[in-house]
Amino acid sequence: MPPRPYVLLSCATSADGYLDDASPERLILSGPADLDRVDEVRAGCDAILVGAQTVRADNPRLLIRDPRRIARRAARGLPAHPARVTLTATGDLDPGARFFAPGALRLVYCATRALNTARAWIVAGLIEGDSAVFIDAGDPLSLRTMLEDLNERGIRRVMVEGGARLLGDFLAQGLADELQLAVAPFFVADPAAPRL
Repeated sequence: MPPRPYVLLSCATSADGYLDDASPERLILSGPADLDRVDEVRAGCDAILVGAQTVRADNPRLLIRDPRRIARRAARGLPAHPARVTLTATGDLDPGARFFAPGALRLVYCATRALNTARAWIVAGLIEGDSAVFIDAGDPLSLRTMLEDLNERGIRRVMVEGGARLLGDFLAQGLADELQLAVAPFFVADPAAPRL
């Protein structure tokens, strides 16, 4: 197998394995201690990866929160925040999403058929040309292709934060090196909700 970054999956679930419920609001599964742990893990990674559905549904910032951790990264010659990475089969991403906000390198891996749609944002001026890089990841999207490209870009440690499909694909394809799982002490028991 070609070289690839170390892949760490990180998520919180309910006691019965759900990542969320089916309501429009995000179900909070992590407490302050787990959020601090996640921030520490982020600070030790070169990239944070979420699926396009997570970008659309949760609009995550994907930044390190603790200024001391940011300072330690700077002292080691690293950018303040890890690169933000997502995958999209359709190119359907809001250019106003926090994913595209300044502060970190943004890498968008697109299915071949969606690449022109995603790149059209640059032409239309919706996303500044230097704020995001759009990369062909095959058709269908290939996690292996993405990981090989990340490795070539110097990304050595990737934290995958979701969603359910992306986490499941990494596990099913044997591409996860580590799983860090926080379990909330309650049940969701909703067949319509996403499960790990």
